[in-house]
Amino acid sequence: MHWLVLPDPRKNITPAFQDVPGARHWLAQQPQAQPLQTLAALCLQVEALDSGTLSHSLVIDLLALLRTAAVPLQENIEPRFVRKPLPLSDEERRIFELAVRFWLRLAIAYLRRLPELPPDARNLPLNRAACALRMAAYCHFQAAYECPLSLDRLLFGVLATAQADGLLEQAIADPDFRHLGESTTGGHLAWAFLLRLIDPYRLTSSQLTVTNRAMSRWRELTSFSMIPDTDSRAQNLDLSPLYGGQLPPGMPRWLAIRSVVRKIRQRLDALRQGESPESLKLGRELSAAACIRLLEEISGSLEAHERDVAPGRGEIALAFGGEHAYALLRGEYLNSPESLDANSASLAHQRMALFGFDRVSQVATAVKRIEVPSETWTMIDGMVIRAAGQQVSRRISPCLVAANVEGSPRLGVLFGLQVTAGDVLTGGLYWYDGVVEAGWLKRTDPLDRGAPRTPVFLIREGDELSLILPASVGARLGVGIAIDGTSLEHLQPREVLERGVDFVRYACRSG
Repeated sequence: MHWLVLPDPRKNITPAFQDVPGARHWLAQQPQAQPLQTLAALCLQVEALDSGTLSHSLVIDLLALLRTAAVPLQENIEPRFVRKPLPLSDEERRIFELAVRFWLRLAIAYLRRLPELPPDARNLPLNRAACALRMAAYCHFQAAYECPLSLDRLLFGVLATAQADGLLEQAIADPDFRHLGESTTGGHLAWAFLLRLIDPYRLTSSQLTVTNRAMSRWRELTSFSMIPDTDSRAQNLDLSPLYGGQLPPGMPRWLAIRSVVRKIRQRLDALRQGESPESLKLGRELSAAACIRLLEEISGSLEAHERDVAPGRGEIALAFGGEHAYALLRGEYLNSPESLDANSASLAHQRMALFGFDRVSQVATAVKRIEVPSETWTMIDGMVIRAAGQQVSRRISPCLVAANVEGSPRLGVLFGLQVTAGDVLTGGLYWYDGVVEAGWLKRTDPLDRGAPRTPVFLIREGDELSLILPASVGARLGVGIAIDGTSLEHLQPREVLERGVDFVRYACRSG
């Protein structure tokens, strides 16, 4: 039990009930139509029970009633803080913090009972505490706020305690999460650690939902150990980086995931053979192609593969969105009065006829410099940081960005945004390789002549072609797209390579 260092309980809170019938009566009086008010009241009663003098067995029974009441309330309020632009508004953050506080205080209330319970009575509170800590961590992933070290260390404390008591693999039913079937403390902990280690902040809301669902199904296929499995086929994850320091003696360090990796490979094979995500228990949120991309990325993360990121250090001025990226790459605004007029368009077509491409659009260093709205971030080897209060804008990732890098305009993606301690906004950044050409969708409807033009970006990397379109453009695979201002006029999307909140990148063939 020395691994569990719990915060002091709150004092001077009187429980609203003293027994199970009283708790049921109190719950019946709560305004279910006001989930925030009710969840706040539930949280206060959890804290009252944690610091009270009722018997430990009675407290565990009462916590179970409060937990059952909180689960549907949590589902109700989640959409109000999940993957919103960062930093969250005051109201969104208040809701997020309430959700975290309930699950965290619930876990602590369960764990505080352990020292006074006999070994054969500890499995349920350990299991429920592990589940509650996992829920608290998941709220951080949903809101894209950094998971605090104190929460990680509580997870490790539960891990070491359950290991010492021989309860990691003892399964029990959970009436509040019937879809999970019987679960173990080790399963909940593995689920939480797996999500952490695949970097959930880089996932979109739909990707996070699918990933969480998959890990919930595969959680019991893992095992913890003090030393890594030396079998040549074994795959082990080192958990120590999550602890934030040297692990104390007796605390498991390794998570064996060979069976999870095999499940991912099986799902990938099935999806490529035409199975639907729903038939594979992955849900309806993502298409088969999107599920393949997600599972490949998860697999790479579990094998400790790193995404290529933008090197360098120092301040960088990031321009956000397709319109500003176009202006930075071309030296003119696409939809301003100074943008491409009939004469310059005619000149571009003459270049196409003579040379096969528009030289102005291909030579990035030849564009003239104009003032493009941007934000100043600090770049440190692929990570970008924006200090609290530096800008008023709120951002959501992955999103399209552009910047002048070493004198040349570059197009890239800001991904994995999260809010860290002190309300600092951080994320990853990578640039597209190859030749990037900025153009626009060709208008085919005469009625659209006065409408703003839509920016697009053609990327040539060796013999590979890809096209970036705004997410609002309903491109279809196999259906040709006509573009202007680039070295190619017609492209046919054949595969979605990447999807962000404001863009989609397609692998294309010419013609």
